[in-house]
Amino acid sequence: MRIAKPYLLALLAGLLLLAASPGHWALPLLAWIGLLPLLLACQGLDPRAGFRLGLVSGAVYYTGLIHWITIALGRYGGLPPWLTVPALLGLSLYLALYLGLFAAGICWLGAWLPLVWFAPALWVGLDWIRGHLFTGFPWLDLGYTQTGWPLLNQIADLTGHYGITFLIVLVNAMLAETWRAWPHPPRRRLLAAGLILLAAMSYNLVRYRQVKAELDGRPEIKVGLIQGNIDQSEKWQPALQERTVATYLDLSRRAEAQGRLDLLVWPETALPFFPDDSPLFTRVTGEIGQERAGGPALLTGAPHFTVDLARGHTRYFNSAFLISPLPTGGVSRQRYDKEHLVPFGEYIPLHRYLPATLPLVQSMGNFSPGGNPGPLIHQGMRLGVLICFESIFPDEARIRVSRGANLLVNLTNDAWYGRSSAPFQQVPMAVLRAIENRRSLARAANTGISCLIDPLGRVQVQTPIFTTQEVTGQVPLMEGYSLFTRLGFIFPGLCLLFLSGLIFYGIFRSNRV
Repeated sequence: MRIAKPYLLALLAGLLLLAASPGHWALPLLAWIGLLPLLLACQGLDPRAGFRLGLVSGAVYYTGLIHWITIALGRYGGLPPWLTVPALLGLSLYLALYLGLFAAGICWLGAWLPLVWFAPALWVGLDWIRGHLFTGFPWLDLGYTQTGWPLLNQIADLTGHYGITFLIVLVNAMLAETWRAWPHPPRRRLLAAGLILLAAMSYNLVRYRQVKAELDGRPEIKVGLIQGNIDQSEKWQPALQERTVATYLDLSRRAEAQGRLDLLVWPETALPFFPDDSPLFTRVTGEIGQERAGGPALLTGAPHFTVDLARGHTRYFNSAFLISPLPTGGVSRQRYDKEHLVPFGEYIPLHRYLPATLPLVQSMGNFSPGGNPGPLIHQGMRLGVLICFESIFPDEARIRVSRGANLLVNLTNDAWYGRSSAPFQQVPMAVLRAIENRRSLARAANTGISCLIDPLGRVQVQTPIFTTQEVTGQVPLMEGYSLFTRLGFIFPGLCLLFLSGLIFYGIFRSNRV
């Protein structure tokens, strides 16, 4: 039973973290105690034993968190279970390695340092590495669990979402130290940690009031979000393309009937054809052009391709087109090509070295990354476009804002995930992109969730999943740059620098013993 107890605690930690995560249901308060069982289980263990406990917690946590991978790859990607299940388990195990390293670090550094000194920095440093290594997969870090309470998240304009993660782990470490030392807790250390929490919460309150006051004086635009709810299995059938376009145009007219709009937003690949090759695109541009200068611009997703005649090479892109009515009639057209592609979804890493007959190669896309993150411009709007997966990467939104965007727009097609927790997990990450950069964010999803988010991270309007509908709302256009937008990942960099110092000191200390 003594051997089983640490593993039961590790299992409990994984379940608590999973229960705290956004999904069909979520209990975000559990994040503030979710790591406590693992921290207690690691007490007195060597790093190798701690690593095993972290793997157990991570395997439970991440397998439940990203279970939707089997739906995306299997039901809609056409891959058999003997590929989708190993893909889920393999990615979950990879992500669990970071929790294993965290637990190993707790055991090693915790032998001679208080948890509150290093545990938050260790977690944030590992999160940052996970978000960048092998193109990165920063899916739903701990900081995203608290987006239901905007007052807790305003520090993100300094630290990014990592600051919120830091505070969550800090509270867990404080509780663990109190538990271990009870009834004589280390008051000085806990007081110092408490002062950090107090400073962060004071900043949250002050910034919330400051930004709220600033929003009252900013110009607003009215945006219509169009959720076509097109079945993924029917989306690319040529015979149904006309019906798809008619659905989006009808919903757009209904949105315009609710009052003058400045911008209509359709989801990722709302036009399931190459615009330059289809008369249906002319129908769309014709309707927008009829509005002349008084009508809304349309931002819509569509695939695109270019041909290099000299090399005989065709490149395909997942793109967004901004179609703006001109005063003289007709339209202007601008395009953004998705830069951060989904591995094994939109391209196959090292596909040149894989057999062409492999089901994975036959089923997945082969898109090329774009290279034009500058804003798409219509009147006073400068749109920073994020297509699907790009919204989970803080740097993607930050770069667009630093290059002049005053409105972030996320086009996505979450039909791939079915009725899983993934659509609910995507929205909190979009909320933090808005707060980090102090920009409004409009999100149009094929099957939901579509929403409008203001620069304080408040969701103004939101749709249910798998509904066919339009929603409209007003959002402010902010200017200026937050510290996070200007400097980027300074906070996790400082955490890594601090950890490096501790590691070198620990090695030096070990060699002297």
